[in-house]
Amino acid sequence: MENAPKFEIDRITPEDLDGIVSIENVSFPTPWPRRVFERELKSERSYNRVIRFGGMVVGYIVTWTIYDEVHVLNIAVHPDFRNMGLGERLLRDCIGHSARSGLKYAILEVRISNTRARSLYEKMGFKTIHTRRKYYSDTGEDAYVMMFEIKPE
Repeated sequence: MENAPKFEIDRITPEDLDGIVSIENVSFPTPWPRRVFERELKSERSYNRVIRFGGMVVGYIVTWTIYDEVHVLNIAVHPDFRNMGLGERLLRDCIGHSARSGLKYAILEVRISNTRARSLYEKMGFKTIHTRRKYYSDTGEDAYVMMFEIKPE
């Protein structure tokens, strides 16, 4: 078992984009196009990570740092690798980085119907602070704005 593949978290590279776009396309009703991910790789305010298994992209997170907040813009795990705690690992990695960077809050929007994601966020300590009416232009669905207070490490 010593040589068994492991999950590893690392910065997103251009070589990861095919895998990320593939996951994006099966995860969201209105997926981000590849060019958005390409732009995020160049952005100084973007914190982005990928989780790989045996070199294969199985999940990712993209955030922005704005003042003392980290805004989670996009997080997804390949359907074949869900329910293994990988989304939580990505989110914890992001929050740890944010704490080391002196950020105070993590904020995200989530579809009200996305009970699986909401459950993860609540488990991690995110609280619903607001509802954005008709936030998602593809369906007109409302979003919950959720916030997590980051404790200094």
